[in-house]
Amino acid sequence: MDFFEAQALAKQRTTRLVALFALAVLGTIAAGYFAFIVLTAYFGVRATANGGGLERDLGGLDHLQLWQPGALISFTLLTLVVVGLSALGKWLQLRAGGRAIATLVGARELAPQTSNLRERQLLNIVEEMSIASGLPLPAVYVLDNETGINAFAAGLTTSDAVVTVTRGTLEKLTRDELQGVVAHEFSHILNGDMRLNVRLTAILHGILVVGLIGRGILSGMGNMRVRSSNRDKNGGGLIIVIFAVGLVMIALGYVGYFCGRLIQAAVSRQREFLADAAAVQFTRNPSGICGALKKIGGDSIGSRVQATKASELSHFFFAQGFLTSFGGLWATHPPLGERIRAIDPAFNGHYPAHSDEAEAAPETVRQAASAFSPARSKTTGAHTPINTRSSDGIAPQKLVAAIGTLSPEHTALAQLLAQSLPADLRTAARTPATAAALACGLLLPIDASSLRTRQLDLIRRISGSACADLVISFETSLRALPHESRLPLLLLTPPALRKLPPADLARLLETLDELVHSDQQVSLFEFALQKVLTHHLALAAKPSGRREIYSPADVSNEISVVLSFGCRLSLAPDADAENAFNAGSTIFSGIFPVLRLIPAEDCTLKHLDLALDRLALTYGPVKKRLLTALSITISHDGTINPEEADLLRALSSALDCPMPLTSV
Repeated sequence: MDFFEAQALAKQRTTRLVALFALAVLGTIAAGYFAFIVLTAYFGVRATANGGGLERDLGGLDHLQLWQPGALISFTLLTLVVVGLSALGKWLQLRAGGRAIATLVGARELAPQTSNLRERQLLNIVEEMSIASGLPLPAVYVLDNETGINAFAAGLTTSDAVVTVTRGTLEKLTRDELQGVVAHEFSHILNGDMRLNVRLTAILHGILVVGLIGRGILSGMGNMRVRSSNRDKNGGGLIIVIFAVGLVMIALGYVGYFCGRLIQAAVSRQREFLADAAAVQFTRNPSGICGALKKIGGDSIGSRVQATKASELSHFFFAQGFLTSFGGLWATHPPLGERIRAIDPAFNGHYPAHSDEAEAAPETVRQAASAFSPARSKTTGAHTPINTRSSDGIAPQKLVAAIGTLSPEHTALAQLLAQSLPADLRTAARTPATAAALACGLLLPIDASSLRTRQLDLIRRISGSACADLVISFETSLRALPHESRLPLLLLTPPALRKLPPADLARLLETLDELVHSDQQVSLFEFALQKVLTHHLALAAKPSGRREIYSPADVSNEISVVLSFGCRLSLAPDADAENAFNAGSTIFSGIFPVLRLIPAEDCTLKHLDLALDRLALTYGPVKKRLLTALSITISHDGTINPEEADLLRALSSALDCPMPLTSV
């Protein structure tokens, strides 16, 4: 299953979820309506002749009338309003993205400067996965008070994602096991599962709120006093009615909640098998994720999560976080044994005690931490760049097919690249002020030209002297930075940049725009870096405010702009450019308006920028066809050279289709 198929499957699950939710709500309405007519018939609640209160008609169920259209309409509208508003309220609470969800359960964001070796190891692993996959770096959180082994990924898009692990996960797992858990969570990020999880949380809250209202009614009755005077002799009947209504609402709420939890379990279980398989594929190390699952089985606490607010996020977690009822029907994860045997068929059901390996863990962590310091020459101690390119080009089909996937090759290249990054630049990407300076420095020319001097003055004028001084301090490392490391390094900065105060972030974006245009011409590299960064920062700021365009016909002009730009990347005659455009446009044959080769003056970088903004809103299959067509267009001369591959990766990132690091 490729990235686009996984995204489409996530959307199908969402459609199924909405249908099941609708059935659960209809069931709640039907049960509530029936309870209503039974109660009204049994209690016969009506106004007294004096108009002073309510009295009970002792006629029992003799006056039961099943069909009451007015009551049905009223009860339906009331239920829809209550359930809909509560689900909407929960969605509004969670729509701020991954950080809001992590904060909701009391997680703490890891400080980039942490001296804790285990926390540093986790940051290194997440960075490697980010570089390998082409995803912007997720923020990393820890649940400090949770000693069970568990983790989750949360967010609405790849731009606002977070990875959260428990303290037990850090302390009890080896590096390989921790990498397997992180790879599992990255699978959920790449497959579009996070947004589905957030929607599921909002829906479950909407169903449960009916029961919560009933519980509130009964709790409120505990503060009421029933007086026996003749004047208030009807008060007792009213209290009985209110008590009955409260009980019915609790029953209805929990019937709906029972159905909702069944839906939650059904949606979640199969995804866990897929994510486990993806983790093995990403790392080519079955013992990593298997070891983590076995330690959960052998640990006295296992994967249990104690935080009360985390219970509504049980389907987010790596393993079953809470005790289940009804014989496992509510379990959001398959049994541990089944998950392990799916990876290791020889598993005999024995779970070794985790304490057998606990004493060796600190040394393992120290070795891992030192292993990921920048590579140095044995003789000079100088930084040694790692070359991830081959001399030949790369087939376009390979690049597009790799989107949203990870392989051991990608992971190995990412580890090499991470080791090759200068220590000061990798550290700079983790804090707001230095990350801002790093983003500026990546756009400066590496030579000591007059343009560079003017650009430094520009940085000093807009973003301040401190930022300019930091850029100067990075000069030596930036000059040694291989070209292919620049985009992956930039994608490590978004978590830090999102912490900048709004005014400082606005100044940074203004500075970047001025730097790109300071020499009156915009290079492809400058355009790509600025576009990727601004896109992911804007999407992380408003992750829920997107809509999708499903028909390529609605964006035919934008597709034409992208392909027209792509066919002119190489210095080829106009006839060759037209042939390249025609070769790529066959992917969209049959759409109307038909694609057309746009004159060069009408498909500049400015036009490309606007086209990409609209194309980022398109449905996954449209993006897949676009990137396939673009790769065919670019490679019409036979191959895609390294510079063209870098541009294609940047454009893919701007379309939210992460293209992993590949040797080209």
